[in-house]
Amino acid sequence: SLLVNAAGQPRKEKVKLPSSLQGRQPNSIPNKKIEDPVAGKVNTSSLATRQHLSGFHLIPPKVTLGVLKEGCTYAATVILKNVGVNFSRFRVKQPPLHTGLRVMYTPGPVAAGLQVELEVEIFAMVIGGEDTGGLEEISHDIEILTETETLLLPVRANILC
Repeated sequence: SLLVNAAGQPRKEKVKLPSSLQGRQPNSIPNKKIEDPVAGKVNTSSLATRQHLSGFHLIPPKVTLGVLKEGCTYAATVILKNVGVNFSRFRVKQPPLHTGLRVMYTPGPVAAGLQVELEVEIFAMVIGGEDTGGLEEISHDIEILTETETLLLPVRANILC
């Protein structure tokens, strides 16, 4: 319940609902213009309803790689699932080379309900020459451009110098 906890006592602080229940996606930027892939279709639904009929979900919504050894390559798999009712296209904006990050995927449309695997690779390298106490933190948001929004995939790692 939102008012009482599991022991039946009144809650001290407000329950924070997940963003999926609030009707919005975490780390996403909506596009300005939405085009309907079906020509000649009359749009009678509101913009809020249309956003639920198209789009992608990232599973997991962020990548945390932990402590990495310098000079080694590590990889993590992220699933991009099409939760819309039509097939949709997407494109990954590759991160800059100095981050050591690279995203490998198969381009093309994704049918409704299906998913694509994104392989996030990181080559652990220290960028700065200064002494950072043995650990350097890498933090970058990978941009995934879809037809309706731009998804941000945060990638975090610590590199052991």
